[in-house]
Amino acid sequence: MDTGLIPAPLAAEGAGSGRFALDADTVLWAAPGTDGTGRWLCSTLGAALGLPLRPGPRDAPRAVRLLLDGALGPEAYRLDVGDGGVEIRGGDAAGVFWGAQTLRQLLGPDAFRRAPVRPRTAYEIEHVIIEDAPRFRWRGLMLDVSRHFMPKDGVLRYLDLLAAHKLNVFHFHLTDDQGWRVQIKRYPKLTEIGSWRARTKFGHRASPLWEEKPHGGFYTQDDIREIVAYAAERHIAVVPEIDIPGHSQAAIAAYPELGNTDVVDTASLTVWDNWGVSENVLAPTDNTLRFYEGVFEELLELFPADPGRFPEFSGFFHIGGDECPKGQWRKSAVAQARIRELGLADEDGLQSWFIRHFDTWLSARGRRLIGWDEILEGGLAPGAAVSSWRGYQGGVTAARAGHDVVMCPEQHVYLDYRQAAGEDEPVPIAYVRTLEDVYRFEPVPPQLTEAEARHVLGTQANVWTEVMEDPARVDYQAFPRLAAFAEVAWSRLPAPGERDFADFERRMDAHYGRLDALGVAYRAPTGPRPWQRRPGVLGRPVEGAPPGV
Repeated sequence: MDTGLIPAPLAAEGAGSGRFALDADTVLWAAPGTDGTGRWLCSTLGAALGLPLRPGPRDAPRAVRLLLDGALGPEAYRLDVGDGGVEIRGGDAAGVFWGAQTLRQLLGPDAFRRAPVRPRTAYEIEHVIIEDAPRFRWRGLMLDVSRHFMPKDGVLRYLDLLAAHKLNVFHFHLTDDQGWRVQIKRYPKLTEIGSWRARTKFGHRASPLWEEKPHGGFYTQDDIREIVAYAAERHIAVVPEIDIPGHSQAAIAAYPELGNTDVVDTASLTVWDNWGVSENVLAPTDNTLRFYEGVFEELLELFPADPGRFPEFSGFFHIGGDECPKGQWRKSAVAQARIRELGLADEDGLQSWFIRHFDTWLSARGRRLIGWDEILEGGLAPGAAVSSWRGYQGGVTAARAGHDVVMCPEQHVYLDYRQAAGEDEPVPIAYVRTLEDVYRFEPVPPQLTEAEARHVLGTQANVWTEVMEDPARVDYQAFPRLAAFAEVAWSRLPAPGERDFADFERRMDAHYGRLDALGVAYRAPTGPRPWQRRPGVLGRPVEGAPPGV
């Protein structure tokens, strides 16, 4: 049966020729363990359609029924629409929630608004039975709020967008050279100084243009608690990222003693206003270790582990670990003394020492370190995991060494990459990655054995925001490609070359109406709208196909 759903379900079949009508008499019955989805249906779906969805008995003749079913797997659901109403069974609470998201899609674009736009007495759904379950447990989006800050309301909005696409991990990139975005009470200068830069490069770093006004912002600890709770209500795990030892100029600008003071006048450093990779990295001192241990202690309380809700990836903490220039360490007497003291071979070993220290520190507190694939270079504790971004090879190496992997290769799922080769494409970055390219992405490298492939927790798309100056630009780069990615992460698709992209495009025709109702400023199939273009703003386009590694 053609349901027009995105992501595509495992199975859908008609259940006769009838239709069920949601109306003012429809009641809601939520079994124990499903009350969160019940509240969501009332507050979101009820508000959009103008229906009360009052509580009622399970045997009411017209009801939406929610219940758990031990015969179904984690996050799996069965949605049955018939004469007696709607029944959503889930293998767990998350499965019930994903079933409710599917129900929302079946009701049409009006169900994605915040209030009724054309009030009706009833909303009809064809009789249907849908059985569904995800392919991957980790289905994520990384959002960089350091380069361009996204206020809290925008983050909450993105959590709703993730939920609407059955994505369940929000990788929260909170710090970098260009800004520190989370309040740490014992180190107030991180936000007093580190969260603001005086101006911002407009476009790629080769652009001569500047936005000559301060840019910044940060989330208070209560903001973070709210974001984490809001995500959990939508069965989304939040994985924070605090970059070490590179990508740390904002922290050094706030606390100069964290930098290589015997090489650079760190007291003169400011939060970086340009893009790229800063040479200013953390000093390999005990003071630096203690400082970041203090940071992490506060953050572990803000981002609590939740093994009951997220059993396979609860407690992950991302420490970056990528792109750490070694020039200052080569010149630093302090760094060279540390290398000798530790018996390391070189500066690369010093970076690995940083990672291993926090790997051990986090493990001792029941947490799991995850970092970009550079962290493999010095060896990892057994529980550590890897975000494979420099192609597939880091993920292959990690899986073969027994480490869990999240596949996010830049040439496939970096959504800051340009979407077309046209001259109207705003601030074009890197290779062309079309909607079809993302749809044909395969997260599991074919060279892995079946046992090795079990270490692939899943996949995520990454949104780096250097050239995304506001939420509308984030929308443009993320959508509609994030919808294609969601189907790759959720659905059991055939091999990339055998995927029916024409069918996906046909279903997207309906999905654009849902995105319109949600207010998503996506890239239309015909190209950027006039207000989405950035004429004269330099990007960094790379011609040809990306390397298939």
